[in-house]
Amino acid sequence: MLSKKVEFAKAVPVWADGLEKEMNISVLFCGNVHLTAACEHNSDAVLRVTGSSAYFIRINGDFFATGPARAGHGHYRVDKLPIGELLKSGDNKIEILVAGYNSNSFYWLDQPSFLCAEIIARGTPVLWTAQSDNAADGSAIFKAYIYNERTVKVQRYSFQRNFAEVYDFSNKTDFTNPVKLINAEAEKKVFIERGIFYPKYEKQHVESVVCSGKVSFSEKESYYSDRAIENIESKLKGFTADELDICSVWEAEKLDFTAESYPASKIGDGEASYAKDSFAVYDMGRNSCGLIGFNIKCSETVKVYALFDEIVIDGDVNKIDFTRLTCSNVVLWTLPAGEYSLLTFEPYVFKYLRLAVIGAPAAISDVHIRRVGFYMPEKKIKTENSRLVEVYNAAVETFRQNTHDVYMDCASRERAGWLCDSFFTSRVEYTLTGKSEVERNFLENFLMPEKFKCLPDGMLPMCYPADHYDGVYIPNWAMWYVVELEEYFERTSDTELIAAAKDKVYGLLKYFKRFENNDGLLEHLESWIFVEWSKANELVQDINFPTNMLYCKMKRVVGRLYNDSSAADEAEKLAVKIKELSFGGRFFRDNAVYSDGKLELTENYTEACQYYAFHTGVASPDEYPELWDILVKDFGPDRKRTGKWPEVYFANAFIGNYLRLDLLLQYGYKDEILDNMEGYFYYMAEQTRTLWENDTTVASCSHGFASHVIYWFDKLGMLE
Repeated sequence: MLSKKVEFAKAVPVWADGLEKEMNISVLFCGNVHLTAACEHNSDAVLRVTGSSAYFIRINGDFFATGPARAGHGHYRVDKLPIGELLKSGDNKIEILVAGYNSNSFYWLDQPSFLCAEIIARGTPVLWTAQSDNAADGSAIFKAYIYNERTVKVQRYSFQRNFAEVYDFSNKTDFTNPVKLINAEAEKKVFIERGIFYPKYEKQHVESVVCSGKVSFSEKESYYSDRAIENIESKLKGFTADELDICSVWEAEKLDFTAESYPASKIGDGEASYAKDSFAVYDMGRNSCGLIGFNIKCSETVKVYALFDEIVIDGDVNKIDFTRLTCSNVVLWTLPAGEYSLLTFEPYVFKYLRLAVIGAPAAISDVHIRRVGFYMPEKKIKTENSRLVEVYNAAVETFRQNTHDVYMDCASRERAGWLCDSFFTSRVEYTLTGKSEVERNFLENFLMPEKFKCLPDGMLPMCYPADHYDGVYIPNWAMWYVVELEEYFERTSDTELIAAAKDKVYGLLKYFKRFENNDGLLEHLESWIFVEWSKANELVQDINFPTNMLYCKMKRVVGRLYNDSSAADEAEKLAVKIKELSFGGRFFRDNAVYSDGKLELTENYTEACQYYAFHTGVASPDEYPELWDILVKDFGPDRKRTGKWPEVYFANAFIGNYLRLDLLLQYGYKDEILDNMEGYFYYMAEQTRTLWENDTTVASCSHGFASHVIYWFDKLGMLE
C-alpha cells in the first residue's frame, strides 16, 4: 500500500440497520459539540470522516464540505478537515448527509453504505459514529435519521452517474425516530490518507438574467429515454420505469416555456419575484461546475425545477436542452409554504440555468453555485494576442472543473477517471503546481484491487474507480496507463509507485500476448477498441495500426521502466512490421483485414493514424519527410475549408488534434502551434469559456484533457 493507513480514535463505520445495500438511501447524521467559554477557541479541532457513497457536511447550518476523495475497491480516503474556526461557545450542530447509492457507475463505486466520522479537539474525541447499542454517552454519539426529503425511487442521472436529485420537503425527516445503527464492517475496509488538496468551494453567483416568461403544460407524444432509463437490470443497477415514484426528466418535458422578455440584465444577490407558473433563465457567464444553490420563500406549496445545460439551441436562451448530454439535467424540489436555503447534493456543469416556479408565487434570491474542483492557480499567460489569452483562461477553467479527487473526463455527464484523458491532464497539474498529487492518487487507485470484477485477467478498466458490470473495456486505454507511468516517473522519481505497478503492467502484457500474431501484431482485439472520436474508430479490425503503434510505444516504455530488454526488442520488431504493412506510399493506412484467411491491406487512411505514427515514435520526420511536410503544411484547423487530401478522414479534438499539436511542439514549430491553437480552440473559448470533448458541441463542452493547451503554452515560455 502506498498511501498511509489511517486509524480512527473511537469512530467505527456504521449504517442504518438493514439498509446498507439498498439503493439511493440518504441518511442524515446529527451530532452536537458543546464548548464552554474556557475552551471556546479549539483551533485544533478536526473532523475526520470517510464513507460510502458520498457525503455533504453542514456546521451550524452552513455548508462546509463534500466528500470523500475516491479510492479503489475496499479502500476509503479519510478527510481531515480543520473546523476549529467554525465552532462557537455553546452548542455546535454537526450534520453529515450521506447518500448510499449502491449502484454501479463510472463515478461512485457500488459498495455497501457507511459513515465513519469523529471530531478530535485538543487530542480528545468529542463526537463520533458508533453502533446504536454501544452509545453509552448519547451526547458524544452521532444520531442518524432517514432523510425523507430526498425521493428514493428516481431515474439515474445518466448511464455513467448514479441517481437524479428529486426532493419533496412535505416528506419531513422524523427527528423523533433515530434509526438503529449497526457496525458496517462486514466487508473489509482499508482507511487511507486523502493525499490531495481540499476544494475551496468558492461561491459563484449567476451573472445575469437573460430570459423570463410563463410556463404552461402539455402532455407529449413521447418522452425522453436512453439506456440509463431503458436498460436497468443486473448490469446497470437502478429503478426500472415501472418502479419509479417519479421521473423528473419526464415531468420537466411537460413544461412549455413562453418567453416574454430577454432582459440580459446584470443581477446582484437581491430577491426576485416569480409569479405562479413562471421562469427565468440565468447565464453564469461561462461554463461552471458546482452545487446549485438559491434561497426561496413561498406562502403556498410550489414545485421548483432547475433545468440546465452548457449551451443553448440556435443561440436562443429560451431553448435549453436538458437531455443533450444523455443526462437528466433536472433537479426538482416540492416545497410547502416556508423559507428554504437550497443546495444540490451533487455538482453539475452548466452555463445556462432555468428556474421554473410551478403552482404558486415565490421569491428567489442568491442564485449561485458552490464551485467544486481545483483551486485557482497562480500562473498567468504572457502574450498580446487576446484570443490566446481567452484560450488559456478557458483551459484553466476546464482544468479546475475536471481535476478534483481524480482527473475526470467531464465533470458533467460522467465525472469519471478515464485513462488516456489522464495522460494529458497530468501534464497540466504538474505545469501549474509543480506537483503530481492528483496523478499519484489516480494511478494508485488502479493498483488497489487484486483483480477487476467483470474484466478479463490482466486488463485494466478504461476508467476507475468504476464498476463495469457489462464487461466493457478499452484495451488501448490500458496501454495509456503504462505510457503515463513513465512520464509520471520523470516528473516525480517515485520509484515506489513504479515498483508497485509492475505486477499490473506485466499482467497487461500477458493479456495482450494471446492476441499477437506471428509478426507480433495485435489482431482481433476484443471489447471497445478506441482510437479517437472520428472515422478512425470504425476501422479497428482485424489489425488496427494505430493500436499497434501504441502497443509498440507501451513495450518500449516497459523496457525502460523495468530494464526489460526483451520488451524493448519486441517493440523494435513491431515498429518495423507496422511500417512495412501500414505505410501506403504517402500515408499510413489504418487497418488490415482477413479475407478467406488471407490478410489484405485496406486503403483506409485517417488523419489520426498519421499522428499516432509520429507520436508513438514508430515514424519520424527524418524517415518520412514528404508525409511530415504534408502534415505540417496541409493539415490542421483549415483543412476542412481547403479540402486538401480528401482521401484522408479528418481527426477530431479527442485525441487527434491534440497529438498533432504535441508533435508540432516536439519538433519546434512555434508559430504553427500558436496558429493551430487559435484555430482549434478560440471559438470554444468564445462560446463557453471552456474547452470541449469534440470539435463541435455534440458532447461535453468542458473536458479535462482539453486543458492540455496550458502545457504547450508553458513549453513555449509563455507562462509566468
